[in-house]
Amino acid sequence: MNPSPINWLLSLMLLFVASEAGILVHKVDLLIYNDLQNRTFLTIHCKSKQDDLGVQLLAYRDYFEVKFRPNMFGTTLFYCSMQWDATRHWFDIYTSERDTCTYCSWNVRPNGPCLMESDKSKNSTTCYHWN
Repeated sequence: MNPSPINWLLSLMLLFVASEAGILVHKVDLLIYNDLQNRTFLTIHCKSKQDDLGVQLLAYRDYFEVKFRPNMFGTTLFYCSMQWDATRHWFDIYTSERDTCTYCSWNVRPNGPCLMESDKSKNSTTCYHWN
């Protein structure tokens, strides 16, 4: 017996509604802090394939916050350009493959960004170096 097209459509609609309601995919709260020395201003410009979050100018210890739901295919990617003084870098600030945090706090430092993960199950810090 073949399932009817109506059953397939209802199943897809249920999957979509569950995904949008956050039942299948958790919500991410992403913060990017300016932790540069000498109270240097940080200019960031973050994007994904679908969204351009615009240019942000952050004073020392200020932050930029983004809230989103990763897609259910595990391919969500946000990348940012970061510039201060005569220095400019790009960094993948969120990738579904690497990041499992629901509260992701990044400190941008001269030698690279550091991720401070704070979830129910763990608290950890991971620092990356610029390429």
